[in-house]
Amino acid sequence: MGEPAALMPFDQELCGLVLDTAPRMFAVVQVCGNGGEDSDGWVVAWGFVDSDGPTHVLGVDGRLLLALASPERAVRHFGRQPGITARLIWLAQPGAAVLDRADAA
Repeated sequence: MGEPAALMPFDQELCGLVLDTAPRMFAVVQVCGNGGEDSDGWVVAWGFVDSDGPTHVLGVDGRLLLALASPERAVRHFGRQPGITARLIWLAQPGAAVLDRADAA
């Protein structure tokens, strides 16, 4: 894969706009156990939240879509089973934006 082509000024402006307005993304994980060596964990949903809007959560199987007041509400939703806890794992803020899907991989 070669280097991405140089962006035109307007394209650079658009990529900057995307970075400035990108929602924060997170995974909702369920954990069985207390977090020690014998514990197990798995991703049950992915979510995103804007700084001034609702939180959207999509189950990994695609059958569940939630609109919640906050990411912490997803923890409550997925942590209701006995012996199972839920927690959020936040993805780091994006540092780059590209126009082509192939360049994003």
